[in-house]
Amino acid sequence: MASMLKGNAVVGQAGGPTVVINESLVGVIQEIQKYGHIEHLLGARHGVRGIINRQFLDLKRQPSQMLDLVGRTPAAALGATRDKPDQEYCEKILDVFRSEDVRYFFYIGGNDSAQSAKIINELTRDVRYELRVIHIPKTIDNDLLANDHTPGFGSAARFVASAFIGDNLDNRALRGVKINILMGRNAGFITAASVLARRQHDDGPHLVYVPERPFNLDEFVNDVAEVYNRYGRCLIAVSEGIADDQGRPWAETAALSHAEKRALDIDEFGNVALSPGAGALADFLSETVRQRCDGVQRVRADSFGYIQRSFPLARSEVDAWEARLVGQMAVSYSLDADRDGSVALIRLPGTTYAAGTQLVDLSAVAPDAAPFTRELDDEFINERGNNITNSFRNYCEPLVGELPGVGWFEQISQKPPWSA
Repeated sequence: MASMLKGNAVVGQAGGPTVVINESLVGVIQEIQKYGHIEHLLGARHGVRGIINRQFLDLKRQPSQMLDLVGRTPAAALGATRDKPDQEYCEKILDVFRSEDVRYFFYIGGNDSAQSAKIINELTRDVRYELRVIHIPKTIDNDLLANDHTPGFGSAARFVASAFIGDNLDNRALRGVKINILMGRNAGFITAASVLARRQHDDGPHLVYVPERPFNLDEFVNDVAEVYNRYGRCLIAVSEGIADDQGRPWAETAALSHAEKRALDIDEFGNVALSPGAGALADFLSETVRQRCDGVQRVRADSFGYIQRSFPLARSEVDAWEARLVGQMAVSYSLDADRDGSVALIRLPGTTYAAGTQLVDLSAVAPDAAPFTRELDDEFINERGNNITNSFRNYCEPLVGELPGVGWFEQISQKPPWSA
């Protein structure tokens, strides 16, 4: 305790919102309320942008009733940002920290947020400014290195699984081919979660395509035809980030083939923005099935888009508990001298599911060399690259929680028993 720095703290949120990101924020606030060495906890509006603009809320003395309500509220209560700070940007942050006597910085976010925390941490060490920097994990993509899984993923996976339960029953009632485009540029965790919808041997999704494997259009057509001939229907899950064997995203190809030939959207990191292209990808794949799969009468496609991130009824209680835990542990780890790093969720050994945390070096989640993100393990993807194995189901189910039950008639007699 003698090593604890006295001063103020800043907490911010960044990247795409989730159902449980505010649980991590509340975890930070509630833990800091236990200690007197931090006088003010400043909530930065819209992450690092709010820091350089000096847009802060004092959060330390918020009442518990308000904190519990905020914790159960989806999206980012402080507002998020997509700003990716460089050296000059971080120097401005440091200037603000010095003027506000900030000695603790807690940043809730994904890969880019971890990178920002790392730059700030290195800068403060270079100039010998004492600052505890703790990154708090958050991403529905589940692609942070050094983590078994990340807060936000369990709830997004719950939404996807629940949506596919309903879509599978819809597809069973009115048979045809249904294609759903899901989030995931480089990692297919969200798309893979669709397999939790399977209850019966013929339940969909019947085909699952993730970015970890090259997507071949001819093989896709053959896969769809094979499933349709077997079941008279086909439900398909596709990651928006699927690419060909040259690494070119099919969303880009689909957008360019669109009748309007509209300009591609480029995001703030120089990547082709897949979300607008996801609609074009859905149209492209559905039109391909219509033209090339003989006998298919009904083809539909949807792009789930942002609705996967912050749908309140998809909240996983395990996900929410772990999200608050990593916020609390961030403050706990910060009490020790020179304990900068990122809070990582780890799965504990045992026959029943349990998770804990450890503080890992910032370079473990924001490395200087590839790989920069985590991908689906090879054991989670089948050999043909068009489906997900039961190993993933075992990995994912504890994070999602119990899903809605469904009922169906096992067999309908050709001749009703009440007929003469």
